[in-house]
Amino acid sequence: MIKTLAISLAMLCLLPYAGRAQDNAQRAQGTGQPAQAFELQQENDSLYWVVARGGSKVDAMGGDKANGWRLPYPVYQFQVGDIDGDGSEDALVGVIKGTRFYPQKARRLFIFKQIDGTDKKGEACKKVRPMWLGSKLGGILEDFRFIAPADTNDTAHSPDSANGDRRGRIRALESTTDSLYVVSDYKWSGFGMKFERFIIKGVDKETALRYFTNKETALQYFTDKETATKYLNQ
Repeated sequence: MIKTLAISLAMLCLLPYAGRAQDNAQRAQGTGQPAQAFELQQENDSLYWVVARGGSKVDAMGGDKANGWRLPYPVYQFQVGDIDGDGSEDALVGVIKGTRFYPQKARRLFIFKQIDGTDKKGEACKKVRPMWLGSKLGGILEDFRFIAPADTNDTAHSPDSANGDRRGRIRALESTTDSLYVVSDYKWSGFGMKFERFIIKGVDKETALRYFTNKETALQYFTDKETATKYLNQ
Protein backbone atom coordinates (compact mmCIF):
# COMPACT_ATOMS: atom_id res chain seq x y z
CA MET A 1 0.00 0.00 0.00
CA ILE A 2 1.33 3.39 -0.99
CA LYS A 3 1.36 5.77 1.97
CA THR A 4 3.36 8.97 1.85
CA LEU A 5 5.82 7.82 -0.77
CA ALA A 6 5.99 8.91 -4.41
CA ILE A 7 2.98 8.03 -6.49
CA SER A 8 3.77 5.60 -9.28
CA LEU A 9 4.71 7.41 -12.49
CA ALA A 10 2.34 5.10 -14.32
CA MET A 11 -0.55 7.02 -12.77
CA LEU A 12 0.48 10.14 -14.66
CA CYS A 13 -1.13 8.80 -17.82
CA LEU A 14 -4.51 9.30 -16.14
CA LEU A 15 -4.05 13.06 -15.67
CA PRO A 16 -6.36 15.27 -17.79
CA TYR A 17 -3.71 16.84 -20.01
CA ALA A 18 -6.24 18.13 -22.52
CA GLY A 19 -8.18 20.03 -19.89
CA ARG A 20 -4.98 21.33 -18.31
CA ALA A 21 -3.72 22.63 -21.65
CA GLN A 22 -6.99 24.42 -22.24
CA ASP A 23 -6.92 25.97 -18.76
CA ASN A 24 -3.33 27.15 -19.28
CA ALA A 25 -4.30 28.79 -22.56
CA GLN A 26 -7.24 30.57 -20.95
CA ARG A 27 -5.07 31.83 -18.09
CA ALA A 28 -2.47 33.08 -20.56
CA GLN A 29 -5.11 35.03 -22.44
CA GLY A 30 -6.31 36.54 -19.18
CA THR A 31 -2.83 37.75 -18.25
CA GLY A 32 -1.84 39.10 -21.63
CA GLN A 33 0.62 36.27 -22.28
CA PRO A 34 0.49 34.37 -25.59
CA ALA A 35 -1.59 31.20 -25.56
CA GLN A 36 0.04 27.87 -26.26
CA ALA A 37 0.46 27.01 -29.94
CA PHE A 38 -0.83 23.48 -29.37
CA GLU A 39 -3.59 21.73 -27.53
CA LEU A 40 -4.17 18.10 -26.62
CA GLN A 41 -7.75 16.90 -27.02
CA GLN A 42 -8.92 13.61 -25.56
CA GLU A 43 -11.70 11.42 -26.94
CA ASN A 44 -11.10 8.45 -24.64
CA ASP A 45 -8.30 6.83 -22.63
CA SER A 46 -6.47 5.71 -25.77
CA LEU A 47 -7.40 8.29 -28.40
CA TYR A 48 -6.02 11.83 -28.43
CA TRP A 49 -5.53 14.62 -30.97
CA VAL A 50 -2.69 17.12 -31.08
CA VAL A 51 -4.23 20.22 -32.61
CA ALA A 52 -2.92 23.64 -33.58
CA ARG A 53 -4.36 26.76 -32.04
CA GLY A 54 -4.81 29.88 -34.15
CA GLY A 55 -5.97 28.22 -37.36
CA SER A 56 -8.73 29.75 -39.46
CA LYS A 57 -11.14 26.96 -38.53
CA VAL A 58 -11.56 25.89 -34.93
CA ASP A 59 -13.93 23.68 -33.00
CA ALA A 60 -15.41 24.40 -29.58
CA MET A 61 -12.14 23.60 -27.77
CA GLY A 62 -10.06 26.00 -29.83
CA GLY A 63 -8.29 23.57 -32.16
CA ASP A 64 -9.03 21.93 -35.50
CA LYS A 65 -8.93 18.12 -35.49
CA ALA A 66 -9.10 17.99 -39.27
CA ASN A 67 -5.66 19.60 -39.39
CA GLY A 68 -4.36 17.93 -36.23
CA TRP A 69 -2.54 14.66 -35.60
CA ARG A 70 -4.34 11.57 -34.35
CA LEU A 71 -2.76 9.64 -31.48
CA PRO A 72 -4.50 6.28 -30.90
CA TYR A 73 -2.47 5.59 -27.75
CA PRO A 74 -2.57 6.44 -24.05
CA VAL A 75 -0.81 9.72 -23.28
CA TYR A 76 1.25 10.17 -20.12
CA GLN A 77 2.77 13.62 -20.71
CA PHE A 78 2.13 16.76 -22.76
CA GLN A 79 4.31 19.88 -22.83
CA VAL A 80 4.96 22.76 -25.21
CA GLY A 81 8.29 24.46 -25.91
CA ASP A 82 10.74 25.51 -28.62
CA ILE A 83 12.86 22.37 -28.94
CA ASP A 84 14.75 23.28 -32.15
CA GLY A 85 15.34 26.98 -31.45
CA ASP A 86 13.47 28.35 -34.47
CA GLY A 87 11.35 30.71 -32.39
CA SER A 88 8.16 28.64 -32.64
CA GLU A 89 6.68 26.35 -30.03
CA ASP A 90 6.69 22.59 -30.57
CA ALA A 91 4.44 19.99 -28.97
CA LEU A 92 6.13 17.31 -26.84
CA VAL A 93 3.83 14.35 -26.30
CA GLY A 94 4.52 11.23 -24.28
CA VAL A 95 2.67 8.17 -25.60
CA ILE A 96 2.60 4.54 -24.56
CA LYS A 97 3.07 2.18 -27.49
CA GLY A 98 5.29 -0.39 -29.10
CA THR A 99 7.46 0.31 -32.13
CA ARG A 100 8.85 -1.68 -35.03
CA PHE A 101 12.20 -2.25 -33.34
CA TYR A 102 10.87 -2.23 -29.75
CA PRO A 103 7.50 -4.03 -29.93
CA GLN A 104 6.87 -4.03 -26.17
CA LYS A 105 4.57 -1.21 -25.07
CA ALA A 106 6.57 1.47 -23.30
CA ARG A 107 6.77 5.22 -22.87
CA ARG A 108 7.86 7.09 -25.99
CA LEU A 109 8.40 10.74 -26.90
CA PHE A 110 6.76 12.28 -29.97
CA ILE A 111 7.54 15.84 -31.12
CA PHE A 112 5.29 17.88 -33.41
CA LYS A 113 5.60 21.20 -35.20
CA GLN A 114 3.06 23.62 -36.61
CA ILE A 115 3.08 24.52 -40.30
CA ASP A 116 1.04 26.85 -42.49
CA GLY A 117 -1.39 25.18 -44.84
CA THR A 118 -4.83 25.30 -46.35
CA ASP A 119 -7.97 23.40 -45.51
CA LYS A 120 -10.32 21.62 -47.89
CA LYS A 121 -11.95 24.92 -48.79
CA GLY A 122 -8.62 26.54 -49.58
CA GLU A 123 -8.62 28.73 -46.49
CA ALA A 124 -5.41 29.39 -44.55
CA CYS A 125 -4.99 27.24 -41.48
CA LYS A 126 -2.40 25.77 -39.13
CA LYS A 127 -1.54 22.08 -39.42
CA VAL A 128 0.24 19.72 -37.04
CA ARG A 129 3.01 17.58 -38.48
CA PRO A 130 5.57 15.29 -36.77
CA MET A 131 9.17 16.36 -36.26
CA TRP A 132 10.19 13.14 -34.54
CA LEU A 133 8.32 9.99 -33.58
CA GLY A 134 10.93 8.59 -31.24
CA SER A 135 11.33 4.92 -30.47
CA LYS A 136 13.83 5.42 -27.69
CA LEU A 137 16.05 7.99 -25.98
CA GLY A 138 18.76 6.33 -23.92
CA GLY A 139 17.46 4.31 -21.01
CA ILE A 140 13.92 3.20 -20.20
CA LEU A 141 11.88 6.40 -20.36
CA GLU A 142 9.77 7.09 -17.28
CA ASP A 143 8.95 10.78 -17.74
CA PHE A 144 10.27 13.97 -19.34
CA ARG A 145 9.92 17.71 -19.12
CA PHE A 146 10.91 20.67 -21.27
CA ILE A 147 13.77 22.91 -20.13
CA ALA A 148 13.87 26.37 -21.70
CA PRO A 149 17.31 27.63 -22.86
CA ALA A 150 17.40 30.34 -20.17
CA ASP A 151 15.53 28.59 -17.35
CA THR A 152 17.11 30.28 -14.34
CA ASN A 153 14.65 28.54 -12.00
CA ASP A 154 16.12 25.16 -12.89
CA THR A 155 18.48 24.55 -9.99
CA ALA A 156 19.92 21.28 -11.30
CA HIS A 157 21.19 22.66 -14.60
CA SER A 158 20.74 26.18 -15.94
CA PRO A 159 21.61 26.19 -19.68
CA ASP A 160 24.00 28.86 -20.93
CA SER A 161 22.43 30.67 -23.88
CA ALA A 162 25.28 33.17 -24.26
CA ASN A 163 26.41 31.44 -27.45
CA GLY A 164 23.06 32.15 -29.08
CA ASP A 165 21.80 28.58 -28.95
CA ARG A 166 18.05 28.91 -28.45
CA ARG A 167 17.22 25.21 -28.45
CA GLY A 168 15.37 23.94 -25.44
CA ARG A 169 16.21 20.64 -23.77
CA ILE A 170 14.40 17.48 -22.90
CA ARG A 171 15.13 16.44 -19.34
CA ALA A 172 14.41 12.73 -19.07
CA LEU A 173 13.86 10.54 -16.06
CA GLU A 174 15.00 7.08 -17.13
CA SER A 175 15.42 3.70 -15.46
CA THR A 176 18.05 1.08 -16.25
CA THR A 177 18.02 -2.70 -16.55
CA ASP A 178 19.63 -2.98 -13.11
CA SER A 179 16.70 -1.12 -11.46
CA LEU A 180 18.60 2.13 -10.98
CA TYR A 181 17.69 5.57 -12.32
CA VAL A 182 19.35 8.34 -14.30
CA VAL A 183 18.37 11.90 -15.16
CA SER A 184 19.63 13.01 -18.58
CA ASP A 185 19.43 16.03 -20.85
CA TYR A 186 18.85 15.72 -24.59
CA LYS A 187 18.96 18.38 -27.32
CA TRP A 188 17.59 18.52 -30.85
CA SER A 189 20.24 17.46 -33.37
CA GLY A 190 18.43 18.14 -36.65
CA PHE A 191 16.81 14.72 -36.76
CA GLY A 192 15.82 13.52 -33.35
CA MET A 193 17.11 14.02 -29.84
CA LYS A 194 20.81 13.67 -29.05
CA PHE A 195 22.22 12.88 -25.62
CA GLU A 196 23.91 15.90 -24.05
CA ARG A 197 24.78 15.05 -20.46
CA PHE A 198 23.87 13.14 -17.32
CA ILE A 199 22.47 15.22 -14.49
CA ILE A 200 22.84 12.23 -12.18
CA LYS A 201 23.08 8.49 -12.74
CA GLY A 202 23.10 5.18 -10.91
CA VAL A 203 20.79 6.31 -8.09
CA ASP A 204 17.51 5.19 -6.54
CA LYS A 205 14.18 6.49 -7.75
CA GLU A 206 13.64 9.02 -4.96
CA THR A 207 17.04 10.63 -5.52
CA ALA A 208 16.49 10.77 -9.27
CA LEU A 209 13.12 12.46 -8.76
CA ARG A 210 14.75 15.21 -6.73
CA TYR A 211 17.03 16.06 -9.66
CA PHE A 212 14.35 15.59 -12.29
CA THR A 213 11.74 17.82 -10.70
CA ASN A 214 11.69 21.32 -9.31
CA LYS A 215 9.66 22.47 -6.33
CA GLU A 216 6.61 23.27 -8.43
CA THR A 217 6.40 19.98 -10.33
CA ALA A 218 7.53 17.68 -7.53
CA LEU A 219 4.22 17.90 -5.68
CA GLN A 220 2.48 15.66 -8.21
CA TYR A 221 4.60 12.69 -7.13
CA PHE A 222 3.45 12.79 -3.51
CA THR A 223 0.22 12.02 -1.71
CA ASP A 224 0.33 15.17 0.42
CA LYS A 225 2.08 18.54 0.30
CA GLU A 226 3.55 18.25 3.80
CA THR A 227 5.50 15.15 2.83
CA ALA A 228 6.61 16.74 -0.46
CA THR A 229 7.88 19.89 1.25
CA LYS A 230 9.77 17.91 3.87
CA TYR A 231 11.26 15.68 1.18
CA LEU A 232 12.43 18.55 -1.02
CA ASN A 233 14.06 20.34 1.90
CA GLN A 234 16.21 17.37 2.91
